[in-house]
Amino acid sequence: MFSLAELDAAAAEVNAIIPPTPQHRWALLSERVGAEVFVKHENHTPLGAFKCRGGVTYLSRLKRQQPDVPGVVSASSGNHGQSLAYSGKRLGLRVMIVIGSTSNPEKRASMAALGAELVDQGDSTEEKIALAQRMGANSGLHFVPPWHPDLVLGVASYGLELLRGVPDLDTVYVPIGLGSGACGVIAARDALGLKTKIVGVVAANADAYALSFAAGKPVSKKGRTVAEGIEIANPHPEAFEWLRRGLERIVSVSEDEILGAIRVLLADTHNLAEGAGSAATAALLKEKDRQRGKRVAVVLSGGNADAALIGRALAG
Repeated sequence: MFSLAELDAAAAEVNAIIPPTPQHRWALLSERVGAEVFVKHENHTPLGAFKCRGGVTYLSRLKRQQPDVPGVVSASSGNHGQSLAYSGKRLGLRVMIVIGSTSNPEKRASMAALGAELVDQGDSTEEKIALAQRMGANSGLHFVPPWHPDLVLGVASYGLELLRGVPDLDTVYVPIGLGSGACGVIAARDALGLKTKIVGVVAANADAYALSFAAGKPVSKKGRTVAEGIEIANPHPEAFEWLRRGLERIVSVSEDEILGAIRVLLADTHNLAEGAGSAATAALLKEKDRQRGKRVAVVLSGGNADAALIGRALAG
């Protein structure tokens, strides 16, 4: 994937803009699970999610390679779009995001506040990506794919922080959208020469990656989940190969388990997680008997939950 020198160089560039986030051991959560549990708080980045790391690396490299690039266009349900808007604004780039007809209103508002131009077309991820590609071809804007090695390179900085900050981890649970977060932790683990097991987590309602992992090849499946950040119908072929080689297994969690994990994180750590952000904790709670007495970590990948989701989780 990447050498440790490459990862460290990218991390230095990311951390010059986005300070490292903490990895805390929470006593109540550890007691609940029966293990030593650390939470990697990517909800503490300036955008409340890990994606901003990838945007810094991708757009910085793009600007160096194409100094005259006028701007970028991409498709996003929220956090990827926020990442590009955040980094694009710093670099003076125009940013257009195809957000679709159904989206998290708070993420939408954040992207607009960061200066992104939003396009309300497309329903599925695939429709939004195809529209963004056409818009790029017609406007001269650079199309940013939702998964790319340069995005992974930036995201891997949180993997380095976690694995260096908490030595001797047995297992790390990571949510899987298109896969940049999990690929980043795999890249960091391998570059550091560690034996830590990495478990991917998907929503049972949108478990295309779990089906693909079991089949040994990409398998498509459409579905809806409260965790829109991991609502993927078609696995990315290159991301899938990285995950197939680097993951220990993939765990599917139900809607009730995702909502329950939001409540647990709020009660035990006083942190708010969005649906995708709580998925790793949901998987650990599901497998707590398997992890009893071990040293494990969960990635709280984002905290950008909207009011409706928060209300639904707390009502449970």
